[in-house]
Amino acid sequence: MNPVDRKVYLCVNIYAAMSELTQIQAPIRDDLSRFEKVFRNAIRSPIPLLDKITAYITRTKGKQMRPMFVLLSAAINGGINESSYRAATLIELLHTATLVHDDVVDDSNERRGFFSINALWKNKIAVLVGDYLLSRGMLLALENNDFELLRIVSQAVKAMSEGELLQIEKARRLEVEEKVYFEIIEKKTASLIASCCAVGAASSGAKPVLVEQMRLFGTYVGIAFQIKDDIFDFEDTRLIGKPTGIDIKERKMTLPLIYLLNTSTASTRRHIINLVKNHNHEPAKVHEVVEMVRRSGGIDYATVKMNEYIALALKQLDRLPPSQALDSLKLLVDYSIKRNK
Repeated sequence: MNPVDRKVYLCVNIYAAMSELTQIQAPIRDDLSRFEKVFRNAIRSPIPLLDKITAYITRTKGKQMRPMFVLLSAAINGGINESSYRAATLIELLHTATLVHDDVVDDSNERRGFFSINALWKNKIAVLVGDYLLSRGMLLALENNDFELLRIVSQAVKAMSEGELLQIEKARRLEVEEKVYFEIIEKKTASLIASCCAVGAASSGAKPVLVEQMRLFGTYVGIAFQIKDDIFDFEDTRLIGKPTGIDIKERKMTLPLIYLLNTSTASTRRHIINLVKNHNHEPAKVHEVVEMVRRSGGIDYATVKMNEYIALALKQLDRLPPSQALDSLKLLVDYSIKRNK
């Protein structure tokens, strides 16, 4: 594809994504605006430097996927109220804090096309800003007696930390079983989306059984989301323009790679592990592993697994009464997982 055609392709897809996002947000458009006000008030500080940094964070926020999961989950389980806006804010504060800390850990200078906090204000300030955001979330919940919301979100923080550390521990040996892989992504990635859906339902006054149902829904969505992210690393990127092999360079054991290892002979397995472990910064070697994954059927296997988890997620919504918010939540699942980048 020539550069002009590629630009046209990307523009068409961006327009389609924006149109779909507008449709998803339709039943909660006013609620998202209300959430924005609550969030901005929550991170405001009398300290000039901190206020400057939090204003920058507000300007560079993403598509608000997680607040949408919170608010739509509240809407279909009893209705959105002031507690729902605080729940969405609590989630966003937690998520933003983890991103700020992650950029420090990964020594990353960019986030969503903007300079990261640590790139602009250095690591020490970035860590303190992350701590501030976490504390503001806890105080927001405590000041409003949102103890159940705080409990749900605190469990997510615990799970995310455990998942990250488990991944680091297993990555050293590069021998991660599929069972361990799913344990890692359920903790590291899915726990946050699960907490979005659980706090949304809890904020609306839903019974514990419905809160648990929404937690399971979010867990399955989060697992599917991560598998999709794994697949990106091995897909043909001439159209989407995303570089391949990033996870290999970072020595991450993704599902397509695990499938390749599990279906290879002992000697081939040793060869692959050697490439990932000792030659992960050599483009030709990384490309060799990518091609081996593609030929092995690893992408197809991961796609089947992803679709299984999408089906499990949508099944959790079967018994809920029809509504525009429910339709939007289903569209949000499709939008977040079947994305092109």
